Amino acid sequence: MTTQTSTPSTAARAAVEAISTGLYIDGAWVESSSGERFDVVNPATEEVIATVANGNAEDARRAIEAAGAAQKDWARTAPRERSEILRRAYDLIMARQEELALVMTSEMGKPLAEARGEVAYAAEFFRWFSEEAVRIGGDQTLTGDGKNRIMVSKEPVGPCVLITPWNFPLAMGTRKIGPAIAAGCTMVFKPANLTPLSSLALVDILIEAGLPAGVLNVVCTKSASSVVTPWMESGIARKISFTGSTGVGVRLLEQAAQHVMRSSMELGGNAPLIVFEDADLDRAVEGAFAAKMRNMGEACTAANRIFVQSSVADAFAEKLAARLGALTVGDGAVDGTEVGPLVEEKALVKVGELVDDAVAKGARVVIGGSRPEGRGYFYSPTVLTDVDPSAHLMTEEIFGPVAPLIPFDTEEQVVAMANDTPWGLAGYLFTRDLDRAFRVGDALEVGMVGLNTGIVSNPAAPFGGIKASGLGREGGRMGIEEFLETKYMAMPRA
Repeated sequence: MTTQTSTPSTAARAAVEAISTGLYIDGAWVESSSGERFDVVNPATEEVIATVANGNAEDARRAIEAAGAAQKDWARTAPRERSEILRRAYDLIMARQEELALVMTSEMGKPLAEARGEVAYAAEFFRWFSEEAVRIGGDQTLTGDGKNRIMVSKEPVGPCVLITPWNFPLAMGTRKIGPAIAAGCTMVFKPANLTPLSSLALVDILIEAGLPAGVLNVVCTKSASSVVTPWMESGIARKISFTGSTGVGVRLLEQAAQHVMRSSMELGGNAPLIVFEDADLDRAVEGAFAAKMRNMGEACTAANRIFVQSSVADAFAEKLAARLGALTVGDGAVDGTEVGPLVEEKALVKVGELVDDAVAKGARVVIGGSRPEGRGYFYSPTVLTDVDPSAHLMTEEIFGPVAPLIPFDTEEQVVAMANDTPWGLAGYLFTRDLDRAFRVGDALEVGMVGLNTGIVSNPAAPFGGIKASGLGREGGRMGIEEFLETKYMAMPRA
């Protein structure tokens, strides 16, 4: 494992400086009513790279009122027009892939290669929902007695509250904004304060693509509750779509209940990854690497608990340690970097505490287990074996490059361990036995299963979980349904 650092490139500075950093309300870039701004920090260098307008309750009220005022006209917009706005936005994102990747790496830390991949992934949501916009359908049927005709139609749910996390700052925005635009909904949008620049860059792209004033309103803030609470209490918003922690999601659901708002929640995860003795070990190692190390482990779908059948546990640990040990850690903007920093110091401290707790309870460090010297919020890729079930990282999201390995003996045993969690977002299994694949896949209490793969996310798939991992789905054909209401008209049959 090697480490490297750098200074920001001219291209990265230029990409960041080109972004509008105000609030976007009713078609105009404005400052916060308080005039306050907050810093955006590069986690690789710990340096401030930009300041952004710090919205408050007054700004939030103006934003939701603008969305409410624009809803009626936007809902009447032709589906083809909405589709073409999204398609133009897709083309613009792809044309600016490099600049957007530089911005993302600067504010969030992921290596440029990953950032470029996220830009393409984010753009694909706009292309996908540009196609769904013109396919919103309905139904027509007769009542059972044949006396009445039932005509079913779909309508936009209305103004939506969209809240995104910091770990995929562009893709989480397009995954919510895309279906809202396609369905004919207006929006108020709060990006994460740690990574607002990618979202603000997206706003400029949508403006250029022709999105009318008032349809999308963006308020960044250091105080989420000061902005989100007025939105939830406004009586104007009809839906909330949130990605983040389960604790915050529960509070938002409580607020949504006061106005009976439609809710989509993509919450925490504690994903199991199971390697059976008949698996192709090399393929399982690559799958575990992808499921664990994507985004430095800062993903709710990340493999949090890796269960390996006892007969192959040592071999798997050796191979995975060799894979992680060969990685280059450093500033994501430097060519060749494979593991960037964690997003902030608080995240770094948490990962260190989880590893220390596991070691104190008997875990053995095969590789890593500490942070490198120097500036930046880096943590070395880590493999732990003999992890005790009482270790905190068995029940908490690690959100870092730490792979805890837990041996198991039987299929029944590992399924019970995998399901022993309140969360149920994603799970992974590696086996060459087709019967076992379906049997275990069916038994896992999760919304998504990766079979012999460590990546489950795709714009064509209905992303989401069960249990404490949330409700609703994003992406796929189901994604747009979350932003539509069903209405029917009954009439006597002539």
